[in-house]
Amino acid sequence: MNEKLPIAIVGGGPAGAFVAELLAAAGKEVVLFDERLAWEKPCGGGLTHKALTQYPFLGEVRAESKFIRRCELTSPKGRSARFELRHPLAIFSRLALNGLLLERATRAGAEVRKERVTGISGGPREWQLTTPNAHHRAADLVLAAGARNPFRSQFATAISPDDLMVTAGYFIPGDSSLVQIQFLKNISGYIWVFPRPDHVSAGIAAKMGETSTADLRRQLERWLRENNFCLEGARFYSHILPAFRAQTLDGMKVCGAGWMMIGDSAGLVDPITGEGLYYALRSAELCAEALLAGNPSQYESRLGEEILPELRLAARVSERFYTGQIFGESVLEKVVSLTQQNQQIRDLMGDLFAGIQDYQGLRSRLLRILPGLMLESLRGRFPAQMAGPIKNPS
Repeated sequence: MNEKLPIAIVGGGPAGAFVAELLAAAGKEVVLFDERLAWEKPCGGGLTHKALTQYPFLGEVRAESKFIRRCELTSPKGRSARFELRHPLAIFSRLALNGLLLERATRAGAEVRKERVTGISGGPREWQLTTPNAHHRAADLVLAAGARNPFRSQFATAISPDDLMVTAGYFIPGDSSLVQIQFLKNISGYIWVFPRPDHVSAGIAAKMGETSTADLRRQLERWLRENNFCLEGARFYSHILPAFRAQTLDGMKVCGAGWMMIGDSAGLVDPITGEGLYYALRSAELCAEALLAGNPSQYESRLGEEILPELRLAARVSERFYTGQIFGESVLEKVVSLTQQNQQIRDLMGDLFAGIQDYQGLRSRLLRILPGLMLESLRGRFPAQMAGPIKNPS
């Protein structure tokens, strides 16, 4: 008689907890392993309108979130654009968000074990997972242990430093109602300030190797002082995020015989903005659907149809966005300048924050806006000549 083995999930962040809930709710035996379980992170914790619409149960932690409607972008040279978001950005405590998802997984019937997996061996239908106190067996394996997943190279190509972002941040006592994004000189990244219910999450992100974590921290602290943020009582954190290049996404392997990778472990993070919560939840959903259908390869094909094209395009745009030039000016300066000047661009930026404007439709939308922008520019340069009808010289 064959022994029925569970599905093992390594990692209890949003992706791991959500896939555990979905599988357990469908009657599957599930064991989730995470050494920390719910924990806080320095990144903003922003959930887009798209994510909240698709996963309305996240409203259960509304008391632990803050809905923000005002945003400010600042260019490397200090040019600033402030605008209203048509769809508010929900800033969650990651501790509360992760806690909610783990609680839902437990209620659905998943076994949640606060243990660190130190080794994985075996294969499909007979995986062996080692923790400091025990050995566990599993039929299928889902890896959801974040960007620095120690098992990634065992199943797929190891992540290059060129495919990572370094973040450093502070949780600062205080209150705010404004999301702030400050782009930086000579760095493919930005400083952020995200208001949370009882504090402000302020941090800095850059591609790994561009500068040291210590230098990032110094830049962040200097900016915070210049902008009147007091670090007394603040807590410091640092974290690693995936920011895959297009060539990495092109050749990426996310599943194989008896195993799958989801969320940050699979590199499913927007390389421009660093947003990954929606992709974590959606990849968990696609993974669960494939396992429940008894067709694990379905996960890879659905991911390739729905998520990877968007991230590949973002990766190709990312280098141009941070280092490119347009009309004799940096792209970053031009983006902030146009946002400052034009309502249609402000609406576009708001829709990007909301997650309802994808990169694949961005070019066509910009082309529709462009004629109006050119006319506004001409009016700004030649106001007198364009004030009335053009007369032929006599």
